[in-house]
Amino acid sequence: MRVLFLGTGTSTGVPEIGCQCKVCQSKDKRDKRMRSSLLVEVNGKTLLIDCGPDFRYQMLSNNISHLDAVLITHEHYDHVGGLDDLRPLSRDKSMAIFAEENVLKTVQLKMPYVFRDRWHPALPHFSLHKIDVEAFEAATIPIIPIRVIHGHLPILGYRIGNMAYLTDMKELPEEEYKKLAGLDLLILEALREEVHPSHETIDEALKKIERIAPKQALLTHLSHQAGLYIDTERKLPHNVHIAYDGLSVDC
Repeated sequence: MRVLFLGTGTSTGVPEIGCQCKVCQSKDKRDKRMRSSLLVEVNGKTLLIDCGPDFRYQMLSNNISHLDAVLITHEHYDHVGGLDDLRPLSRDKSMAIFAEENVLKTVQLKMPYVFRDRWHPALPHFSLHKIDVEAFEAATIPIIPIRVIHGHLPILGYRIGNMAYLTDMKELPEEEYKKLAGLDLLILEALREEVHPSHETIDEALKKIERIAPKQALLTHLSHQAGLYIDTERKLPHNVHIAYDGLSVDC
């Protein structure tokens, strides 16, 4: 399995428009963060987790021209705002979109032109697949959904093989920890150091990592308030690192 971080930033990205802080002004490419999205290549299949507003540029800059399925964590714009740009990848065959029922309803509400009775070839062509917390398959790949709490909103993370991806998380319900046993790689959000009502801090993420005990952990969905990559990275335990856009990891 290979994972490629297409984006590792929060909803405003880094740099944030109009901000003059040291992170937003940094010349280090590891401090430049598009909206969070992950590409997973496993058993000859390519899965996308979340399709945000930077999707088009992310695909072009990484020379990616094929997807087998899309997994959506939740309906917030920074995670679904790029779905229209799936058009070139769904002309010959409908793109399979996997998400919870409320998320699929939001997609249909926000993109009514896609779901008319008569589909037009100029539009994205989707096949919608309703999921919940039960295991399922996407493009023949077994997926285990992980329930996480984003403020007051229940959303999903995903385990694929011995890798798990948990973004936009504040709380992880007790019963979900058992689904995360024996991980080689855990990817989870760490927004910033200051407490936030719907996102976990770096310290909160480290506590979850210590309990889950993966072989390796990578932090994603960082804001500019998380600090410079080079400064924050050196504070972390030996098996925990900060992900950045374009990072590729085999696991």
